[in-house]
Amino acid sequence: MLDTNVLMGFLGTRGVDFGVKVLGALAVWIVGRWVIGWIKRLAFAGLERGKRIDVTLSRYLAQAISVALNVLLILAVLDIFGVKTTSFAALLAGVGLAIGTAWGGLLTHFAAGVFLQVLRPYKVGDQVIIAGVNGRVRELGLFGTTLVTGDNITALIGNNKVLSDTIQNLSTLPTRRVDTTAKIANSVNPHEAIEKLKAAVAKIPNVATEPAPEIQILQFTPEGPLLAVRPYTHNDNYMQVYFDTHKAIVDTFGAAGYPVPETPTVQRSAA
Repeated sequence: MLDTNVLMGFLGTRGVDFGVKVLGALAVWIVGRWVIGWIKRLAFAGLERGKRIDVTLSRYLAQAISVALNVLLILAVLDIFGVKTTSFAALLAGVGLAIGTAWGGLLTHFAAGVFLQVLRPYKVGDQVIIAGVNGRVRELGLFGTTLVTGDNITALIGNNKVLSDTIQNLSTLPTRRVDTTAKIANSVNPHEAIEKLKAAVAKIPNVATEPAPEIQILQFTPEGPLLAVRPYTHNDNYMQVYFDTHKAIVDTFGAAGYPVPETPTVQRSAA
């Protein structure tokens, strides 16, 4: 039989002690998180004011500081409960292979992030295609890169995945080619159509003059020649030029009175 007096005495001593520790740990955690947030904002603001450090590196360093301080905060909370650093390390070592493998993966992403900071294939604000995702770089973090896609979706890609895959930076060069096509009927003079379309595309706002827009016969189809229409523009104006080019094709061919290409009727011989 369990002695009720012993149990109540244990709860009266150990329970109060444990409750004090919980309250103390909670207070340390709340204050610590507030202090870490304040230090992170202060560090980021200080790094941004430094003209020699761009926003990509400053955000990376600020996040590294935040992670290091959070680790220290966790160790401080564990210390309140009597878990020393050596005991904590032994606990992590004995958890098992699964956590060890996950930790190894995190270290891989961390190492890849360091290499990305050194190699600089992209920076915050660049339009990139990485791991099949097309978006603008919001942050190059310790373990992953955050992109915002054109339809306003946030995508987080592990740095190791980024480094081991093809990286396409659409913002590095001053201009980017817009690719579209326009089909004309067989009765239309393709040389005339090309000249009219060149003049119209050149007038589109933000279309680059160098390289000049390219309009050539791409291929021949039963309906008529298919024209390749390729103006150049800065990546920031890509979608505007893309849509305006389609509008220019419709307006130009409509003003010229070009007929709509139609599939030729196949005549069958009488049996």
